Amino acid sequence: MRQWTVDAFAAQPFRGNPACVVEPMEAWPDSGWMQALAAENNQAETAFLTRTADPSRFGLRWFTPTVEVPLCGHATLASGHVLLSEIGLPAEQVSFDTKSGPLRVMRRGQGYEMDFPVQTPQRVETPKGLAAALGADPIEVWASLFLVAVLKDEAAVRGLKPDLVALAQVESPAVQPGNVGVVAVADPGRSYDVVDRFFGPGSGIPEDPATGSFHCILSPLFADKLGRPRLAFHQAYPGRGGDLICETRGERVLLAGNAVTVISSQLRLTP
Repeated sequence: MRQWTVDAFAAQPFRGNPACVVEPMEAWPDSGWMQALAAENNQAETAFLTRTADPSRFGLRWFTPTVEVPLCGHATLASGHVLLSEIGLPAEQVSFDTKSGPLRVMRRGQGYEMDFPVQTPQRVETPKGLAAALGADPIEVWASLFLVAVLKDEAAVRGLKPDLVALAQVESPAVQPGNVGVVAVADPGRSYDVVDRFFGPGSGIPEDPATGSFHCILSPLFADKLGRPRLAFHQAYPGRGGDLICETRGERVLLAGNAVTVISSQLRLTP
């Protein structure tokens, strides 16, 4: 059984967010086996695929080292890249059946574009303990799939050194508590419009390098703030960083980015 490690939302190796993708299977293996392999891989996500009667449609599930998650952008991009560029599926797009509904990955020039559901945020009061856990005072807090803390500027986002244990314990109205993103409008002159970071101790991920699902919240939020539906985001994970172009279209978000395969391996086990 083959497996690939792909740097997603990256135009070159060792940037963006690594994800492992296991070659498509005929049926879902035991969830415990998938969770054990994801823990062994120890990447933010391992993606598992199943075949369907349609050769360009697959089942897709995502596991962090500790839990199965309902939505993951970078591992979806990595899965599309593996199917279209490594396995060589003769198609311009692939579709996935997931716990978050149907998702698509399409070829776009040298990269890919994904079609995801909007995760509309609601403004909330700053939860008790959030500012202390972050080490910064948010100017706004929003909640959707994750908690979103809007900070005053790019320097505040980049300089953040949160207390992850405390962050995981903050009471949150988000769907997935213990997962907090921070964001600010980019400094003038940058090649991107918005800068952000994402901390996921609630999902067993201290900090995620590039988080597609987080941008399903940020895209509509900042499209409204900046008055433009199409925006460039930079996720400023120290030493790596990821780049996404996001466009809000009604109840959907288009997320564009590149992907690079860094490892092709053979698993010496089967489910």
